[in-house]
Amino acid sequence: MKRWGSFAVYTTDDGWPTVEQLEPFFLAPPGKEWSFEGGSDSWALYGEGMYGTEGLPETERINVSLGMIGHRDHGVYLTYDKWGGRTTSAQSFCGKGDLSRLREYAWSLHGTPLSVGLFIPFAAAWEAVKEFVETDGAMSRKIDWIASKNLPGYAFPDPGKVRRPRS
Repeated sequence: MKRWGSFAVYTTDDGWPTVEQLEPFFLAPPGKEWSFEGGSDSWALYGEGMYGTEGLPETERINVSLGMIGHRDHGVYLTYDKWGGRTTSAQSFCGKGDLSRLREYAWSLHGTPLSVGLFIPFAAAWEAVKEFVETDGAMSRKIDWIASKNLPGYAFPDPGKVRRPRS
């Protein structure tokens, strides 16, 4: 499987950062997790050609991504997407936080409103990211996920329709 990604100082077209390189972003002392340097809080790891499909035509390859947005107060917003292959339909999942808070929003550094109910603690997110890397892109079983299609529309608000609170 071809692996690449962008994660803080680790941007590569040739593999994923190691778990040793990733761990400090999740398990640092409270308030020191993540990295907001460079104006970005959004990172992702990608895989192309899961399950031995790397050498197949593009329409038959199975691909995966793990998206991550860190927030100082709420933790990590995780998304897991898998698509491709002749019989594989696209699958999209979000880390399942406190779903009673789906109508509350936090903003990414890029100005995207994100449902607070889909953030999970840094330590829990670390377990999911670590498992993703160690299992060549499998969806982690260490956290709860919810299919994006099973969430109400307000969990993914239009940035122009959500009022950002004054700070």
